[in-house]
Amino acid sequence: MTKIPAQARECAQDLLNFIDASPSPWHAVQSAAQRLNQFGFTELDETEAWQLEPGGSYYVVRGGASIIAFTLGNAPPTDTGFRMVGAHTDSPGLRLKPNAAYATDGFIRIGVEVYGGPILVTFTDRDLGIAGRVMLRGAHGTETQLVKFDHVLTRLPNLAIHMNREVNEKGLKLNKQTELPLIFGEETDGIAADKQFLNHIAAQLNINTENILTFELNVFDTQKGVMWGVNQEFIADSQLDNLASCHAAISALTAVKNPDATIVCALFDHEEVGSESATGASGSFLADIITRISMQQKLDDEARLRALAKSFFISADMAHAYHPNHPGAYEPCHHVKVNHGPVIKTNANQRYSTTAETAARFITLCEAAGVPYQHYAHRTDLGCGSTIGPIIASGLGIASVDIGSAMWAMHSIRESAGVLDQSYMIAVLQELYKS
Repeated sequence: MTKIPAQARECAQDLLNFIDASPSPWHAVQSAAQRLNQFGFTELDETEAWQLEPGGSYYVVRGGASIIAFTLGNAPPTDTGFRMVGAHTDSPGLRLKPNAAYATDGFIRIGVEVYGGPILVTFTDRDLGIAGRVMLRGAHGTETQLVKFDHVLTRLPNLAIHMNREVNEKGLKLNKQTELPLIFGEETDGIAADKQFLNHIAAQLNINTENILTFELNVFDTQKGVMWGVNQEFIADSQLDNLASCHAAISALTAVKNPDATIVCALFDHEEVGSESATGASGSFLADIITRISMQQKLDDEARLRALAKSFFISADMAHAYHPNHPGAYEPCHHVKVNHGPVIKTNANQRYSTTAETAARFITLCEAAGVPYQHYAHRTDLGCGSTIGPIIASGLGIASVDIGSAMWAMHSIRESAGVLDQSYMIAVLQELYKS
């Protein structure tokens, strides 16, 4: 029986609160910024000149859905390198198309596009809300407001088994174009469907509909996160992949005071679709921040490269927990379990950035933090997913390891993990930042 200390339960509940406040990547960055503000971090603007104070703590937001926070160390980066943790703010799911609402057969439907690789069947028969950002016509140019409909706004009803008799034998298969549009409501006489939808957004934001220019919105599950199991030893929520890692990285960063090394937390958008964007890990965001920190500390190009050579990056994403109902899906000798500590993820084809050297370094951090650890490798005959780890490692030329907490149902709208693992993850990331 797994014994759950009160501190671990508090940590897990804080994670669930963080996720429930963050139903879109833009909300996730807002949640992260709010926590950073509470710990005295100062926001910087990329378009302005910076004046960084020794030992200061700062953060930068790019594109609304990516954020990098850092605390300047007591020692020069040429002596210590940078200590960095990276994660991603986006999750697979359904994104609304620009002209989303349309009427058919007396109903208003919402057209959606598949973002990343969600398990689509898990979106059926759920109480769905809509969240994201809306671009507005303001007095001095365009403005951005976040919107979040906490009430159940839309739904994807399943087809009755009487019309799909083989669904339990062959599984539910949804045509992405014709069978994913969501039911929004009944058509109203005299009001076009798109107008009715925009009116609803405007009412939520308390603005005039005519001021809406465009939006980026996604669907989310309105059901709050919970603890479950006979001893309440598990958690369930949406977006554990990868808001659990974002929460752990921010929690660790804000807990460490007066570090010797400059410590960095980088949370990127667009990991689920390849990271190829100005705000993704393949973009210049992290390299730009490191360059500007180096310039502020009077490091020339050679000194910056020396600092990078001494740096260490932890790519924190989630890992596949062993599922007892599906033993054939896993590589023998690599059955990682929830509530058993961080997972070191290795792939010979460099889908993960882990090497023997970086794995050993992470193991020593776990030992110093008193945290258990596990090893994971994917079945050789199954395609392996990837992370931001190889992207950052190759782009900056730094040592990197891929790790994560074990979870079930990755890419479902409702994922599960272990209560203990969040506190384990925070503890080892703190150890990195203190090293």
